[in-house]
Amino acid sequence: MQYWLFKSEPDVFGIAHLANRPDQTEPWDGVRNYQARNFLRDEVGLGDRVFFYHSSCKTVGIAGVVEIVRAGYADPSQFDPESDYYDPKASREKPRWYSVDVKLVECFDHILTLKDIKANPHIRELGLVKKGHRLSVMPVTHDEWQVLYGMAKA
Repeated sequence: MQYWLFKSEPDVFGIAHLANRPDQTEPWDGVRNYQARNFLRDEVGLGDRVFFYHSSCKTVGIAGVVEIVRAGYADPSQFDPESDYYDPKASREKPRWYSVDVKLVECFDHILTLKDIKANPHIRELGLVKKGHRLSVMPVTHDEWQVLYGMAKA
């Protein structure tokens, strides 16, 4: 099992949207960064655990945990001209963008804020705390996962 952090704007797709789905499962789609796409396509796998991070909102931070229940597949939104994520250069034979499906594991009682994450001396290498690092999908080491999960549950 690997660990990840996925960012989303909660007014577009937040952990509450996932919690309100009957099976608490949804595609993680609309990723339009090549490095993040490569993670989704090549590295994120079934059973991997993911921190669900709320970005571009009043309280940015980790809101909970999801699990990967379907590994990388061609993001259908790239083929839909009505979608905000449509890509006219993509084809079904040569998709450019990938999705995974996530299932809610746990909503935290409170957001683990970016401020608190940055204040922890054990979290220095995580892309989230590095200046200029804006990826929406990023790996998390086992040790970082343990520290962050412990902070969220404290």
